[in-house]
Amino acid sequence: MKLTTVSLVTALVAADYAAAAAPVRTEITRTTRGVVHVKATDYRSLGYGAAYAYAEDNVCMLADTILTVRGERSRYFGGNAPATQPKNGEYGAALDTFFKLPNEQSDFFFKGYIDLEQLRAGYAAGSADVGELLAGFAEGYNRYLKDKPGNLPAACKGAAWVKPITVDDVYLMIAEKALHASGEAFAAAIVGASRDPDEPVSLAKVMPKAVSAMPTGIPAGVGSNALAIGSEASANGKGILLGNPHYPWTSTDRFYQVHLTIPGRYDAMGVSLGGLPVVSIGFNRNVAWTHTVTAARHFTTFGLALDPSDPTGTTYYFDGAPRKMTERTVTVDVLQQDGSLAVKKRTFYFSHQGAVIVLPQAGIGWTSQSAFVLGDANRSNTRLAEQWLKMGQAGDVNELQSAIHAVKGLPWVNTVAADRKGNALYSDGSVVPHMTTDKFMPESECLIVPELLAFNGSTSACGWGQDPDAPAGIFGEANAPATVRQDYVANSNDSYWLSNAKEPLTGPAPFGYSPLYGQAGTMQTLRTRLGFRQIENMLVERQFLRMDDVQQLMFDNRVYAADLVMPSLLQACVKSLDVRALAPCATLAAWDRKADVDSRGTVLFREFWNIARTTPNLWATPFNPADPVNTPRDIATSTHPALMTALRTASAKLQSLGMPLYGRLGDYQTELRNNKRHALHGGQGDEDGTYNTLTMRGTLTSRGYQDVEWGTSYVQLVGFDNSGPVAKGLLVYGQSVNPKSPYYADQLPLFTQKRLPGLPFTEAQIKAERIGSQVLTER
Repeated sequence: MKLTTVSLVTALVAADYAAAAAPVRTEITRTTRGVVHVKATDYRSLGYGAAYAYAEDNVCMLADTILTVRGERSRYFGGNAPATQPKNGEYGAALDTFFKLPNEQSDFFFKGYIDLEQLRAGYAAGSADVGELLAGFAEGYNRYLKDKPGNLPAACKGAAWVKPITVDDVYLMIAEKALHASGEAFAAAIVGASRDPDEPVSLAKVMPKAVSAMPTGIPAGVGSNALAIGSEASANGKGILLGNPHYPWTSTDRFYQVHLTIPGRYDAMGVSLGGLPVVSIGFNRNVAWTHTVTAARHFTTFGLALDPSDPTGTTYYFDGAPRKMTERTVTVDVLQQDGSLAVKKRTFYFSHQGAVIVLPQAGIGWTSQSAFVLGDANRSNTRLAEQWLKMGQAGDVNELQSAIHAVKGLPWVNTVAADRKGNALYSDGSVVPHMTTDKFMPESECLIVPELLAFNGSTSACGWGQDPDAPAGIFGEANAPATVRQDYVANSNDSYWLSNAKEPLTGPAPFGYSPLYGQAGTMQTLRTRLGFRQIENMLVERQFLRMDDVQQLMFDNRVYAADLVMPSLLQACVKSLDVRALAPCATLAAWDRKADVDSRGTVLFREFWNIARTTPNLWATPFNPADPVNTPRDIATSTHPALMTALRTASAKLQSLGMPLYGRLGDYQTELRNNKRHALHGGQGDEDGTYNTLTMRGTLTSRGYQDVEWGTSYVQLVGFDNSGPVAKGLLVYGQSVNPKSPYYADQLPLFTQKRLPGLPFTEAQIKAERIGSQVLTER
């Protein structure tokens, strides 16, 4: 096998590390509900214990994850099959939230787009602690497989694809998570631009006409709520943090409750993303933080002018000189019906700005005259683990903010945090391409196709810029939105502009923040508006807030759309002479306007509002940037007939399904675990203006809304006293995807009851809740 300079150096360093590494010693303690506490003396042992514990709960899912990022799904499941779908809450590797590709295309994407040599180089140049942590993770997972031969859960027992891993596999697993809002959104376009090297080149004659929108990143609705209370609004003058990520309940991005400790060096508790050996949302003794999916873009595209004399279309002009694209040819083994393996090849092409993409339905083609490439700020982002590690070591929100920009590894999230001193932080410190506002203006002639976020790729004047305190091509601290306050900050996935209802962020003169961070002065979602109304109203009523007040806010389940529309709808009901409207009108008149388990009428309103909210000219009072929380509002009288039509349609739908109009939400919004259906509260979020959000799989059937795709997943409420953190939390779907595990469905009833159990952080708290422990050693 031919070794490059980078891979040879990496191999030698790994060999030296293995020879010099101290013996592993890690202690894994379980507390109530299977919460994992890993205590170690070094980072290798910490990663080792984290991996072992995660494999105890989710070995099949982790093995499936590794299979995906290795590009080996076709080898075991065939090329045309899709990735594993979840069944009854069990594991599923399908990344439906981010992209849907059959196995062969998925394999080509991961092998062709992710450059392992670049990942190795990035980690070699990065933190030694992270290197030890990730090496230990691979060793810990392999130790689990060694300890459990033939004793894995039914979902992967005896499967040939469950096998030992290397640290390279861990690099790939982290790289996949970095690409959710960029490369994965364009996975089909990247594979679509690759070529079979054994077939003749065929270029499009003209650019296709767009018939659908270009990908924008993580789909709308996959997000979170975050609220940080500062000293001016807190009852004891110390910070309070609510973290409420709305994230997939299945697939490789499930959260996992973990407490990781190296005495004197690292002590953080919360959740890891997909089992990674770092706390991604959590708290330490002095500060608590959470994330929400940012409205920022983490990519641009570039239009290239090609040399028409090159029949392959792989020579482009840059600053007046021709350049040749680089090529990357990869192979994929594909299982055939007779059990044999066919070897298939594809070649991927790259300009210095990124990978060539072809997405005809969005008007992105490859002709003899032009091509488009994806500039992806996260393609070789190897800083995620170091980022979360450094954040977990911060002593207050200022140190947290400094850590964010010193590492600059957050791929696609905002950060909201609170500390013991009573400071509240909002920051979009995510990886955003350095495209300043002036490059979006017509006179620059840089933005050539706004719908494609496409810039002129033929000149360096229109390329990504550079800040001195940031990695190449992305914005540094001075150009990134952030604020530290003593009252409160909040975010529910709208842009940075409104992190506090009273004082929007506008950015530096003269143009403000880059448009890539999101829009300012624009209408907010109903969920964002409800969040601000709740906190502002509660402060007026109580002045100072306690943790219980914030928990009440989290689970109030108010449907803000109902507050806006119900007065007009009931007026229209009174005026209506249609007997078909009597029952639905009476049902909604008696409804509590909430999405609680016992709420009667929520299903009817939801089906009504899904129709009515698209009514043209619905609002009498339009959006006002000076009052973004309270506008638009007031239903236009002219829309009353349309509202009544929507109500009758929704009522008829429920009747056709055999459902009562006044049925309890908890009877029709459920999650199945071990043949038991668990009642769920929560609404649709952005669509109906509920804070506690659930997106169910599929639409309403006679059995209701069944099984969660994404939504409220982890709820973390952290305050502080003079001794340290006071924390409560809930991982709604539980620690394990194994139906035989005691941690498979044990937290769902707590969610139904709106209970947030305490999170044991100190040694005394852990001892009081300990249900088991083990010590692992290895030389």
